Amino acid sequence: MRPILLKGHERSITVVKFNFDGDLLFTASKDHVPSVWRSENGERLGTYNGHKGTVWDLDCCRFTRRLVTASADATAKLWDVETGECIRTFVHYGPVRGAAWADGSDMFATISDPFVEHNARISVYDVPINDDPSTYPDGPRLEIELPKIDGKRVNATNIVWLNLNEALFVTFDNGSIRLYDPITGEELDEFFPHEKKINRVSFNRAKTLFITSSADFTAKLYDVVDLRHLKTYKTDRPVNDAVISETKDHILLGGGQEAMSVTTTSGKVGKFETRFFHLVYEEEFGTVKGHFGPINALDINPNGRCYASGAEDGYIRLHYFDKSYLDMKDPVPEETVDGEDDVDDDDDDEEEEGKEDEESYNESD
Repeated sequence: MRPILLKGHERSITVVKFNFDGDLLFTASKDHVPSVWRSENGERLGTYNGHKGTVWDLDCCRFTRRLVTASADATAKLWDVETGECIRTFVHYGPVRGAAWADGSDMFATISDPFVEHNARISVYDVPINDDPSTYPDGPRLEIELPKIDGKRVNATNIVWLNLNEALFVTFDNGSIRLYDPITGEELDEFFPHEKKINRVSFNRAKTLFITSSADFTAKLYDVVDLRHLKTYKTDRPVNDAVISETKDHILLGGGQEAMSVTTTSGKVGKFETRFFHLVYEEEFGTVKGHFGPINALDINPNGRCYASGAEDGYIRLHYFDKSYLDMKDPVPEETVDGEDDVDDDDDDEEEEGKEDEESYNESD
C-alpha cells in the first residue's frame, strides 16, 4: 500500500477530514492556513488564508458549500468552500478549540478555551445559508459558560451535534463527556469514559456509535442511544485519534510518544504507525508505518477505500487500500443450538485463510 504524500503544511498537522461525499480532504495545521485537496489523487485545490494562529479544528457542511474553522487567534471563520472567500469572522473570548455544523447546515457550534478572566464557553451561531451573510449577528444565539470544577478551569476538546440536533456532545480534558440542550443550554448528562484527557471523538456516519481517543492509552467504543460502553482498544501509547470504518468491522488508531520526546528517539521506537483493530474482537491485526512523529489526526473516506493520517512531522499521508484488504473477509464462527461451535473442515479452512489474510496485512511503507 503506497501512500500519496501531501506536502502543503509547514508545521504539525492538527486535523484531517473528508467531506460527506469523500471526494475532498480538508486539512489544518499550526501554520495558520487550512487547505483542501482532491482525495482521488492528492492534488491541492486551494487554501483558506486569514487566520493568525493555529487552526485547531474545521468542519465542512453537508453539501460542501461552506467551511467553518476554529483557531487559536480567538476567532472562528466561515468560508466559501469553492472560492476560498471568508464570509464572516466570529470573535471569541479565548482560543477556539473546536467547531461543528448542525444538521441542516444553518447553524454551527464552537468551543473556546478559558482566557484571562473568562471561562471556557460553548457558543451556538445562526448562519442560515439562504440569508445575506451581512445580516448574521456578530454574537452567538446561545452561550454556555463552563464553570470551574474544584477550583480548576475545565477545557473542552471536541464538540459534535447529535442526530436531529437533539443535543450538543462535548468532550473534556478531565476525561468526561457532557450533553447539553442546544436550545436552553441545560446540561443533560455527564459521564467519565476515561481517566485522562479525551483527545478526539469520532462518530460513524449514522451517528449510532462513537469512539473516544484518550491519553490513558485506550480508545473506547460507545452506543450513542444509551451511552453504553461496548468495546475497549488498549495500546501502549497515548491515542490521539481513532476512526470507525464504514465498510468493515475495523477501527483505525493513531498516536505515539509525546511530541516533546520525539527528537530523542527513532521513528521505530516512537511507534508512529496507524494501528488496525477488529471492531468486535478488539484484536490488533495490522499496522501501517511511515510518519516520523506522533499521528495527531486520522479520517477514513466514507467509501472505505482510503484513509488519511496527519502527524507532528507536518506530512499528510493519503493511503489507498490494497485489493487484498478490500477483499478480506472477517471470519465469523458458527454456533449450534446448544451453544457449542459446529464448524466443519471446510469452514475451518476458510477461517484459517481469513486469519492469514488479517495477519498478512501488516504493511510497511
